[in-house]
Amino acid sequence: MHNSAGEIIYIGKAKALKNRVSQYFGSERNHDAKVRKMVSNVDWFEYILTDSEFEAFVLESSLIKQHQPKYNILLKDDKGYCYIRISGGEWPRITAVLQKEDDGAKYIGPYLSFWSIRETVDAARKIFRLPDCNRKFPQDFGKSRPCLNFYIDQCCAPCRGKIRQQDYQEAFQQALDFVKGGSSTSVKELTARMEQAAEELDFERAARLRDRINAINKLKERQKVVESPVEEQDVFALAQGETQTAFEVFRFIGGKLSDRESFLAQGCQPDPEARSEFLRQYYAIRDRIPPVVTLDGLVEDQDLVARWLSERRGKIVKLNIPQKGSQRQLVEMCRSNAAENLAQQSGLAGRDASALDELRRLLGLEKVPAYIECYDISNLQGGENVAGMVAFENGRPLKSAYRRFKIKTVEGQDDYGSMREVISRRFGEYRACVDRGETSGFGRMPDLIFLDGGKGHVAAVQPLLEALGIDVPLYGLVKDDKHRTRAIAKTGGEISITSTRRAFTLLSTIQDEVHRFAIGYHRQQRKKTTISSTLLSIEGVGPARAKALLKHFKTVAAVGQADLEELQSAPGMTKPAAQQVYKHFHDGEESENQETAGKTGGFSGEIVQKG
Repeated sequence: MHNSAGEIIYIGKAKALKNRVSQYFGSERNHDAKVRKMVSNVDWFEYILTDSEFEAFVLESSLIKQHQPKYNILLKDDKGYCYIRISGGEWPRITAVLQKEDDGAKYIGPYLSFWSIRETVDAARKIFRLPDCNRKFPQDFGKSRPCLNFYIDQCCAPCRGKIRQQDYQEAFQQALDFVKGGSSTSVKELTARMEQAAEELDFERAARLRDRINAINKLKERQKVVESPVEEQDVFALAQGETQTAFEVFRFIGGKLSDRESFLAQGCQPDPEARSEFLRQYYAIRDRIPPVVTLDGLVEDQDLVARWLSERRGKIVKLNIPQKGSQRQLVEMCRSNAAENLAQQSGLAGRDASALDELRRLLGLEKVPAYIECYDISNLQGGENVAGMVAFENGRPLKSAYRRFKIKTVEGQDDYGSMREVISRRFGEYRACVDRGETSGFGRMPDLIFLDGGKGHVAAVQPLLEALGIDVPLYGLVKDDKHRTRAIAKTGGEISITSTRRAFTLLSTIQDEVHRFAIGYHRQQRKKTTISSTLLSIEGVGPARAKALLKHFKTVAAVGQADLEELQSAPGMTKPAAQQVYKHFHDGEESENQETAGKTGGFSGEIVQKG
């Protein structure tokens, strides 16, 4: 596809060209912002016929690599060489760098994976308690307090000026041996030195060496988490946001994590299509292709992708989609890292991005539901029938968008009818807001709607949405007998959510929040009704006067405690009405006072007679 300047902006393949082009130039509601923008820039397109689908697949990959079209997923080969830098001087430092410089320092390398080198150097500094600050020694001795690393026992703090140069250089040399030879070699050498120090009765030095050995062993225990049962493989996972897609790659050699890479692509597309395009772009700029590629889901043209990878490698490449076991755990860890990368770019918390992506996968949505609305009905045997609507934006409550509804057209306990009324009114307000040019509040179209109820609620509301022309996914939230979220209801069945931990937590939070909001409004209305009925039972007090009294005195109790003059001076009150209100609240007190006075008089008379 070309723009008006003749530039190639998109390259794709299709078994049926007419169907593929129709997808792009059909309804805009089926596309995200990236595709809509692309289509708006297409001026003309050309096509090439091939003899087979695989030939088209290979040609597409080649042309994308050659022309780098703007709207295809594009990856750049950032895998330059990296080095370990050893600074000079009496207080040397060890760092991971991307380039060699003519600065008098020594460099070890080159290495291919900057991530693995950086992790190794960081581990060496922590184990052997070497500084990672910018202070210069001995110039900065005693000029300031040690940083936090000293207090958490991750730095020997030469800045204090209390460590001998000999001890520092010994620790530095051991760190360098650790980086060069690996943890196993370092443990053997340190163990021999520790035993020698013990024989020489240098117990302080032996204790330092023992602590370093323990630190290395602890590091090895943590690394077991990312060991793979497959000797050589790449693990891929993706997480999609509202406008971006994050890809994560874990590369395993010898069963251990040797490298990891993160990529962020603009736009969103169906997961299988995104995986297929990413794999082709990724391995087009990589020399090493492993025998196993482990994925977090289906791939478009999976057989063609496997065949293409096998031809590039010269041996068979297997695409693996694990469903359980340690391989599945690796995929989930890879996906969590993709969600974290996406969250950092979009300003979300990692758990929110991960939960929304899980929910998207669970419901089969094309994009992450960034804006979710949920509705609940609350009444007491049909009385004081109300509804509550809560909104969640990027996985967090958006309380400014909460709304409350009094049910107007439904009598009695009819939750289905009440829900239909609420949805009808909500999207009636949406159309009015659109006409006024408003895009917030009711003027914002949700990405996903939940109803607090089962498939009956969904079946009752879905036809209404279709009649209104509202194309928003609709689901119900089902509770168990203990009032806990159990499943997602859809027309014709339910979707279990017990296996998706983050999505389950998000849905439980949404359901609990909408229930709290709706029942709180219901209790408030019942309280108002009770208060109003108390005042309305007084002769001469109607709805307007009762409302004025409550507004002035705030509570019924305050009305009852007011004296006659205060009641007469209240807004909307007359003298007869004030007397009736005062009499209503004080009539019993006057009778009680009269009765008490009568009893007191008789008692006094009796005393007089006795006297």
